[in-house]
Formats: sequence, C-alpha cells, structure tokens
Amino acid sequence: MTLNGKVALVTGASSGIGEATAEALAAQGASVVIGARRTDRLAALEERLTAKGTKVLSLELDVTDQDACKAAVQAAVDQFGQLDVLVNNAGVMLLGSIVGADTTDWTRMINTNVLGLMFMTDAALPHLLASKGSIIQVSSVAGRVARVGSGVYNASKWAVGAFSESLRQEVTAHGVRVVLIEPGMVDTELRDHITDQAAKAAIEERASQTRQLQAADIANAVVYAVTQPDYVAVNEILIRPTDQAL
Repeated sequence: MTLNGKVALVTGASSGIGEATAEALAAQGASVVIGARRTDRLAALEERLTAKGTKVLSLELDVTDQDACKAAVQAAVDQFGQLDVLVNNAGVMLLGSIVGADTTDWTRMINTNVLGLMFMTDAALPHLLASKGSIIQVSSVAGRVARVGSGVYNASKWAVGAFSESLRQEVTAHGVRVVLIEPGMVDTELRDHITDQAAKAAIEERASQTRQLQAADIANAVVYAVTQPDYVAVNEILIRPTDQAL
C-alpha cells in the first residue's frame, strides 16, 4: 500500500488504460478521482473500487473544456484536500491518410490529445507543486515513430512529448516528477472510434497478428513510476508488445 494518503486524478477513466490505472493506484492505497464523459461507466468503476474500501470521487469530464478541467481539479482538492498524482490518459486515435482527410478528426485529436492534456496540467500544477507530486502523460509509441496513415495522431503525440520534456525541465527543481508513458499496441477500444474505414481495417489486421499489451500492463508501469523514492524520477517508459517492430 505504497500510496496510502495520496490522491490521484485519472482522466479517460471510463475504460481501457484509464480504468486499469485507477484500479492499480487504488490497489496501492490511493484515493482516486476518476473523470470521463461516460458517467455510467464511471459509476460502475466507482462501485467496484468503493467495495474494496477505496475513497472515490467520480466526475463527468470533457478535457477539451478548459473550465471543466479547472473544476475537476478543484473538486478533487475540495473532496480530499490535496492532489498528488495526475494521470493524463484521455485521448483519441483517429488514424487515416493526410490526403483527402476528414479534418474534423484532426481537430478532435489536437483538442483532446494535446490541448486537453495541457489544460489538465495547467489546472493541476499549483497543487502538484505544493505536494511535490507526479504528472503522468500517457502518450504512445506514435510519439516516437511516424507512420503512413497516422500523421496527425503522430503529430499530437510528438506534441505531448515536447510539452512534457519542457515541463519536466521547468518543475523538476521543485520536486515534481513528469513521466511520459509510451505504449505500443494495447488491446483497448481506442481503435473502435476510427472513422476512416481503410485505416481501421489496416490497424485491426495488425492487431490480429500481434500479442497485444493489456491495459493492466500500462497501469503497472504507472504504478512503478509513481512509487519510486522521491529522489528517483522515471522520465520515460516505452512499452511495446514483443511482436511489434515499430
């Protein structure tokens, strides 16, 4: 129970990596604030965690709304008195060609993956500076390797990496740890929302030939990073399936 007395806020907690991360942090003793748009799923998660003795606050949260991000952080602090860990997990992966693209997909990705992460970081920083806490930025191997058919998703995740490294340099002297988590292919519903049918078929074909990571694998990496001694900053964790070359 290495996180007893700590408070963690997880975005995109209604499924996949976010849900698994909330469960993993709770298992280590943290109180958890879970945010997402799908409140029915949050309610089910809250019920499971509460049954195990975890203190939980669930919040309807759209990270593209800056005011909502500020309100979520304030609600967490009002409820639990502090904030020690922020997990910026909310994101979308709308793969597709750049030529002839539906650019509304681009807007959704930049607004969620980049601005949403920045809005949450901005809202949480005063409290994390006070607690000498940790910020976990869930990025992707796509933030390292660009591929045909994922250009704007790549751009969004490269932006996360650049923002996070600059932030790390700015706050590390104040005791705040910034951790970039870069998963490869994970068995989640992320692919279900792809609107480009050719891109969706291609990624599903790749997935069928891969022993995919599970959401719990990424959650375990988050727990590893935030349970290190205060003087140890794990800045970056890249996790690929063994079967994934790129």
